[in-house]
Amino acid sequence: MFLRLAEQHRKFVQDLVMNLQALAIVLEHRGYLASCYTCGGQMNSASFMVSLTDNHLIRFLVSDYGITWTEMRDDRELMKLEGAEAINQLQELANLVKYDIQPSEATLAAAHRV
Repeated sequence: MFLRLAEQHRKFVQDLVMNLQALAIVLEHRGYLASCYTCGGQMNSASFMVSLTDNHLIRFLVSDYGITWTEMRDDRELMKLEGAEAINQLQELANLVKYDIQPSEATLAAAHRV
């Protein structure tokens, strides 16, 4: 049972890394500074970064050790999430791309939700 779970986890991480690479490419094509670096050819970890606006940076790290989302503005950490919460936040970023929402509009929309 544990070997099966370990294999499922490896496949999950690989799938997540492939999606991060695709998201970085789409964001670059839309004019954002974005990158996704992987270590080795097995795609078992990645570092994804995107600059949404001046001094607004998102960093998403995935590896066998965990998943983290860090959002920074003006070199200060605003939010750090892990696990499923980090992936949910990544979905919000993907929705910006999917619905072609500008980050400033998303910030305003988020402010109105609070």
